Amino acid sequence: MSSASPNTLFGMGNPLLDISAVVDKDFLDKYTLKPNDQILAEDKHKELFEEIVKKSKVEYHAGGATQNSIKIAQWMVQEPHKVGTFFGCIGKDDKFGGILKQKAEEAHIDAHYYEQEEKPTGTCAACITGDNRSLVANLSAAECYKKDKHLDLEENWELVEKAKVYYIAGFFLTVSLESILKVAKHASDNNKLFCLNLSAPFICQFFKDNLMQVMPYVDVLFGNETEAAAFAKELDFETKDIKEIAKKAQALTKVNKKRERIVVLTQGKDKTAMASEKVETFPVLKIDPKDIVDTNGAGDAFVGGFLSGLVQEKPLDQCVKAAHYAANVIIRRAGCTFPEKPDFK
Repeated sequence: MSSASPNTLFGMGNPLLDISAVVDKDFLDKYTLKPNDQILAEDKHKELFEEIVKKSKVEYHAGGATQNSIKIAQWMVQEPHKVGTFFGCIGKDDKFGGILKQKAEEAHIDAHYYEQEEKPTGTCAACITGDNRSLVANLSAAECYKKDKHLDLEENWELVEKAKVYYIAGFFLTVSLESILKVAKHASDNNKLFCLNLSAPFICQFFKDNLMQVMPYVDVLFGNETEAAAFAKELDFETKDIKEIAKKAQALTKVNKKRERIVVLTQGKDKTAMASEKVETFPVLKIDPKDIVDTNGAGDAFVGGFLSGLVQEKPLDQCVKAAHYAANVIIRRAGCTFPEKPDFK
């Protein structure tokens, strides 16, 4: 049994059903997609969702960045079940929502969805070409999350209070800033760990104000090299050096002075940079390129591994090790899926 107890890890975000398929360059060009990107669906992408489900090898996986990370953390911890709690919004009584609920249960996470009838459960098309993946998210119901209708309810807020580590992907900044701030302030006031992910360049570019309202409460900030570069540019850091960016992000204003901010920036197959007491780099686990099946869940898995260490109060270098292990397992498989048990010591 791990040292973590039920509901010690709390996540809140956009629960999406991932629809992944291998596509060709013409498909990307038709919908003006970059091979390796994450965007929100616009009207011009409406037909993309209809077209991708007709592809020969289409796969459905329970997704949404935060939910993926909570599931991976739970998988790494194994026992007890329901260490991870997850909040998000889905459609009431619809097929995709039903699949998400079932998958959450199978992953042993304690998912409490706000179910509404206005919009159907959100989806994310993962358009795979080679080892690249272009994600197009149709948030739909995920956008309908309401603080007063769900987070503020006594039985739900009690689950928030039970947690010691909080994780929210930057994607949720486009949905409910007030929900994020309520959780972030609770963590800060009670000297608990609040973790946030930069998630995608567009978050820094178009939701910078929301991001910077939450930043003073962030104890652990995650991002990859592209997101870090966009963040540095938006904040006029005047550097492209990953270690410098980590250092400058760490130095941004912080409310809870009892904890120094930790910044963890990944760079695909290159070393991960982490700013804590000092800035260090950690090599990732080597993998033969032909063993890479799908890099889609790598970032979420990295965070999930890291969170599994935090929730068990392990030293930071052990958290990075767990993160690298989880990412290495996930990229060998389609979607954010994993074997029955981790082989991590």
